Amino acid sequence: MFLMATSAIGPGFITQTTAFTAQLASAFAFAIAVSILFDIAIQLNVWRVIGIAGRRAQDLANSVLPGSGYVLAALDVLGGLVFNIGNVAGTALGLDAIFGLDVRLGAAISSAVAIGIFLVRQAGVAMDRVVVLLGVVMIALTTIVAIKTRPPVGEALRQTVAPDTVSFLVITTLIGGTVGGYIVYAGAHRLVDNGIKGEEFVPQITRSSITGVMITGLMRVLLFLAILGVVAGGRKLDELNPAGSAFEHALGTTGEIVFGVILWSAAITSVIGASYTSTSFLKVLGGWVTRWERWVVCGFIVVSTLIFVIAKTTPVKLLIFAGGFNGLILPFGLGIVLWIAARRRDLLGGYRYPGWLLVIGIVAWVLTIYLGYNSLTGLRDLF
Repeated sequence: MFLMATSAIGPGFITQTTAFTAQLASAFAFAIAVSILFDIAIQLNVWRVIGIAGRRAQDLANSVLPGSGYVLAALDVLGGLVFNIGNVAGTALGLDAIFGLDVRLGAAISSAVAIGIFLVRQAGVAMDRVVVLLGVVMIALTTIVAIKTRPPVGEALRQTVAPDTVSFLVITTLIGGTVGGYIVYAGAHRLVDNGIKGEEFVPQITRSSITGVMITGLMRVLLFLAILGVVAGGRKLDELNPAGSAFEHALGTTGEIVFGVILWSAAITSVIGASYTSTSFLKVLGGWVTRWERWVVCGFIVVSTLIFVIAKTTPVKLLIFAGGFNGLILPFGLGIVLWIAARRRDLLGGYRYPGWLLVIGIVAWVLTIYLGYNSLTGLRDLF
């Protein structure tokens, strides 16, 4: 659950939350609440189907429609690679804020840390412990800043249920950023790899899937409140670094260092999550990927870092492109999952899928189609 949560909480998550808070102020609380409900509906279905079947998403897709698993894997790996370049950039910016390091040197150091985690003897255990530790660090530091800025909590609570402004586009963007692309599969694939699969594990799978979304939602709420306190106080955010400037307004020069720690923690755990999950999709190519998994993960990190280091431009367009891919992957993958739940009990070992869960999944799927349409429009405008 922490792997999924920290995969979602990356540089884009921080920038996105800051921008929407500055745009909607307290009314952003409503968008957060609605997006969390949809995130739970989507993740409950995806994790339950994958968990009960005990097979990764791409393998299930190939069982339903031969070849579709390769398409899903290609989309996820490409989207994961592009996002990982942005994650590497986030680690570099985080170390720059903390130590003033050159961004290329910061990227190289951070990538070495991530690779080191995967090369230790018990890589899976190390990965799990690191993402939990850094997840706790992010939440704790953001909580301190949220308390320091003294946001109008009462107004935010009111607008959670009676918002002055409702932005459907903001809601769908939050959903895509939390459970879009590879992120929704990160924790589910990790459960399968850990042997937590089958009908007898339904309670644990359910609990983990909801908790993962709630951890992400908690971080979103805390960051929203921290930024809201600054915005409500009449401070203007730096357009080039809105989140960093908000933390600096809250804590002075110390705020830049705190922001750097949060950004680096968010980015490095996203590097770990994106690399691990993208490699899990590559396993569709054959058993050799499983045998050499640690080295494939490390290679994925190295490629992401090299692209960032040699790139002559910032990865902004790449992140936009990856965001568009998220919008395309989500309805495609979720549609296959819901089809299995409704019509392919044989893939679930005869498990009778709850009707209520299927219904809320279909409602969420319809919304993802709208999100996918917006993504196509965004990709067309980008190029």
